[in-house]
Amino acid sequence: MPIARLTPAEAETALATLPHWTPSDDGLAITRKLVFADFAEAFGFMARVALVAEKADHHPEWFNVYNRVDVRLTTHDAGGLSQRDVELARTIDAFVD
Repeated sequence: MPIARLTPAEAETALATLPHWTPSDDGLAITRKLVFADFAEAFGFMARVALVAEKADHHPEWFNVYNRVDVRLTTHDAGGLSQRDVELARTIDAFVD
């Protein structure tokens, strides 16, 4: 079954519940920048997210330098933001907030 892309109204509603996330300029993704105490904490966070992402078969795009992790969530199969991204964003928020 194909993964449905969120409508603009659905994306707006979802983002209202994700205050730490920012829509990308093209509206096809959401992003969050995180800063941790050090590299070990950042890497530990990434490892926890990786385990959840693998089980969900939905993987983030991310960039890590020392204590910073920039996360971008989009669903390539849907051509943009999907409910999978919203769910993974909520999981990420639960790990860090």
